[in-house]
Amino acid sequence: MRLFFSAQESAEPGGKMSVYILDHPLIQHKITLLRDENTGSKDFRELVSEIAALMAYEATRDLPLEDTVVKTPIASASGKTLGGKKLALVPILRAGLGMVGGIERMIPAAKIGHIGMYRNEQSLEPVEYFCKMPVDLEEREILLLDPMLAPVVRPSRP
Repeated sequence: MRLFFSAQESAEPGGKMSVYILDHPLIQHKITLLRDENTGSKDFRELVSEIAALMAYEATRDLPLEDTVVKTPIASASGKTLGGKKLALVPILRAGLGMVGGIERMIPAAKIGHIGMYRNEQSLEPVEYFCKMPVDLEEREILLLDPMLAPVVRPSRP
């Protein structure tokens, strides 16, 4: 069992999209627990949050860093801080909301927006019904949160 996420490498229309496979043992373990029919609501929510935090770790692996110097109780020390654009978390309502807490714990300074969408049953096209974004969205990289748990396909028995 593997978890995938995709990232667009360019903000330009038609920009290159990359797909990443997250097959870390902790993620695989937690997804199995998540899919278990015996997992209760409380544990399900906690697992979604934990998986989201692990995904954030991988999704932010290539964020730019800047050199800095901090004063410790003993002496000055060289270190790194996040550079580049700030981040925004934008869950697709409602399923994406479960991912916000786990990622927000990893990136507490991230601003949060929301997009509400549903699929038109006739055309199968997405329909936006709500959109609220941080006012400084242009200054931020966006992590769009939209989980999709595909059902296990079981072969029919003759």
